[in-house]
Parts: sequence; structure tokens; C-alpha cells
Amino acid sequence: MLPKYSRILLKLSGESLMGDRNFGLDPKMLTQYALDIKSIVEVGVQVSIVIGGGNIYRGMNESETGIERAQGDYMGMLATVINGMALQATLEKNGVKTRLQSAIKMEQIAEPYIRRRAMRHLEKGRVVIFAAGTGNPYFTTDTAGALRAVEIGADVILKGTRVDGIYNADPEKDKTAVRYDTVSFAEAISKELKVMDMTAFTLCQENKLPIIVFDMNTPGNLMDVISGKHVGTIVK
Repeated sequence: MLPKYSRILLKLSGESLMGDRNFGLDPKMLTQYALDIKSIVEVGVQVSIVIGGGNIYRGMNESETGIERAQGDYMGMLATVINGMALQATLEKNGVKTRLQSAIKMEQIAEPYIRRRAMRHLEKGRVVIFAAGTGNPYFTTDTAGALRAVEIGADVILKGTRVDGIYNADPEKDKTAVRYDTVSFAEAISKELKVMDMTAFTLCQENKLPIIVFDMNTPGNLMDVISGKHVGTIVK
């Protein structure tokens, strides 16, 4: 099978790693994700990954917690490092070579993020996990994903979620919600479709980087996307 994309950035939410739990990591989800990622590495796809941290820490209202926004964002960045380490361990256990790179220096557990080194790892067939967001507060992991994807020259951003695409309303709350097969960047903005935050979305639009939103929780979907099957919603 000749994959449609040769280099991808896979964006995963921290919440997706919870499985049926209310907090933390579900080993079953980690294993499923690792096996799906392994399957596309084996057909020659170069894979980079950005994971959120919402399963461990989600920035809460400053007035409720007393924690200022910047401090809370740094806490969230550290949560993404924990998730990155968990996914790295599960991938390695399943025979996939990986590198964890952090935007915040922590040499004992991760390489510092260096663009050229990341690209070299990808060329050698290693999965590169980008942790700690952009290293700056006030930016989401969506923005980190878009930025890294542009920097490494990815063909596409694959946003793995628990729903099977982009809808005109929340499908978990509105049973009449309609799913889009394809949507333009302009249309997504005008209809206020919640694809990514605006900073990330604009970065993709300016660099003509397509985004595919799909259900990562269904085993085999990742391979279907890579092989060019119409899964989820494509924004281009």
C-alpha cells in the first residue's frame, strides 16, 4: 500500500487518553493508539505527534483557583510531557523507535526541541513526540501542533478526536447535527466551526496545510486516513 501522505503531524487531545475514566491515563487507549501508529510507521509514513494535557491538568478560571493564567499554562505544558512519556513508553514496548522532544528543557527525560534534529529522526523512521507545547504561555497545544507541522514540512495535520469529523453543532448534544465531508478554511471561519483555536487555524490557512478531523478511537481509522480513504472531515 502506497500511503497518500509521507509525513504527518498527529494531534491528540489529552482527554482522549482517559478512555472511560474521569482523569489520568487508560492503558487500553495508550495501547490502541500505539498499535495504530505502529501500523502506519510500518508502511513508511513519517510520524510526529503533539498531545494535549487536559486529562491531567486543564487551565481553570483564575478567579476560582488563584493561579494566574501564565502559571496555569506552564502546569499544562508539564502535563503534556507526562502524556508524551506515557505514549513513548507504550510505543517502545510495541517495537516502535521514538524520540521525545520538549519545548522546555528537561534533559534527563527529553531532548530539547531542535527542528533539524526532529526532521532527521523522522527521516530515520523514528516517531517524534513534541511535548510542552510551544514553551510559551497563552498558546494552546493546537497552536503547538500547527507550528511544529509547518516547521517540519508535514503534508497534513491529522486531528484525532472522539467524534468522526466536524459538525454544524455538537453531535454529542444535538442529534440533528450534520457532518461535513469537506470544508474550506474560509467556510470554517464564517460558520464558526470549532476545528482548532484561531491562532492554530490561521497558521494552517496561511501555509496551505490541510487538516483532517477524524475519530481516533476507532481502531484502523488512522490507517484508512493515511491510505486516502474518506474518513472524517478535511479542511483545506
